[in-house]
Amino acid sequence: MAKTIDSKIPEGLVAEKWTNYKAHQRLVNPKNKLKLDVIVVGTGLAGASAAASLGEMGFNVYNFCIQDSPRRAHSIAAQGGINAAKNYQNDGDSVYRLFYDTVKGGDYRAREANVYRLAEVSNAIIDQCVAQGVPFAREYGGMLANRSFGGAQVSRTFYAKGQTGQQLLLGAYSSLSRQVHAGKVKLYTRYEMEDVVLVDGRARGIIAKNLITGKLERFSANAVVIATGGYGNTYFLSTNAMGCNCTAAIQCYRKGAYMANPSYVQIHPTCIPVHGDKQSKLTLMSESLRNDGRIWVPKKLEDAKRLQRGEIQGRDIPEEDRDYYLERRYPAFGNLVPRDVASRAAKERTDKGFGVNNTGLAVFLDFSEAFQRLGRKRVDERYGNLFDMYQEITDVDPHENPMMIFPAIHYTMGGLWVDYELQTSVKGLFALGECNFSD
Repeated sequence: MAKTIDSKIPEGLVAEKWTNYKAHQRLVNPKNKLKLDVIVVGTGLAGASAAASLGEMGFNVYNFCIQDSPRRAHSIAAQGGINAAKNYQNDGDSVYRLFYDTVKGGDYRAREANVYRLAEVSNAIIDQCVAQGVPFAREYGGMLANRSFGGAQVSRTFYAKGQTGQQLLLGAYSSLSRQVHAGKVKLYTRYEMEDVVLVDGRARGIIAKNLITGKLERFSANAVVIATGGYGNTYFLSTNAMGCNCTAAIQCYRKGAYMANPSYVQIHPTCIPVHGDKQSKLTLMSESLRNDGRIWVPKKLEDAKRLQRGEIQGRDIPEEDRDYYLERRYPAFGNLVPRDVASRAAKERTDKGFGVNNTGLAVFLDFSEAFQRLGRKRVDERYGNLFDMYQEITDVDPHENPMMIFPAIHYTMGGLWVDYELQTSVKGLFALGECNFSD
């Protein structure tokens, strides 16, 4: 007999569901929390923040990290920023607009109740990050600064230069370290989860391997939380580190947790193109670069062929012979179209032969107009670390020649199916962050 799953979406209008849920949810009193143990597998943004929050609430938390430090989690690779509907720019943003843009940007495949909840709590998330010491960029007067992301016509992205993921992770790590020091979280570094333990059909612990000794050890708890990232490395090349292996989520699947929509993956339009057949991964160039960078290919096929043969460079092509195809096709959004739209457009241009590197699988991301409009110093203040990283990898200075970019697998929205409470189809087993499918 097939298992019946219940998403537990609250009744009512989508804008009222989260309020209704909070008003009627079952609670655990503070004294009883002291008697409950929770295992959290993973120490990235989802895992570290969950472990720290559960410890702060009073639960006894066992937190497992596959690396030697939570600071090495792959969340560090996120660059561009984090969205919230604070409307600091007074440009028409709202909770509903953030909800709508997110659902639309996900090709209308997301679970709307979860997305609206995310939009509602987005402002509180920014406040919590600031309280943790995350050094978001600020305007001259001290207010938090914003910039735009793809798929939006407002500026709602909070950022820390091109290192937002790193700074968010350090904030979560500091909160986690506080709970470790307080004795509410016990941190196990260099441990890899090998299996989830079920008792009477309910998750009650894990088997983990000590990667230093090779010994298998068992741990029990009242609930298990998986926050171990996505499965992008099932594709030949992605922006994921090679340590992002998805083995913990697969062990949950083998014990009966449903997987949902594994084809729901994000192809990021601004990655450094493939340079050879010896690469193990690709490198992301931040979404934020599309704020001031302009994407183009040559108008003339013969210019594209000369670029592919290395006879000329991007700066040698005059302005009138450049096709800013996103601005031409989507004038309302320009270069800030949603990621899937930008990725498909880049592939369409290169499939027609207009690619600009030796493989024919690249388009230009050009900052020459931004340098003229804002000045090199101002642009470097926004993206300098990204320019440095690009030059170190490609040996091309983006100040002198346009960047080359191309789409690549970046983030997985499919994963372990969870309900509104983030519980999988296995009772007592919860999945957070990239490893789940809820949004």
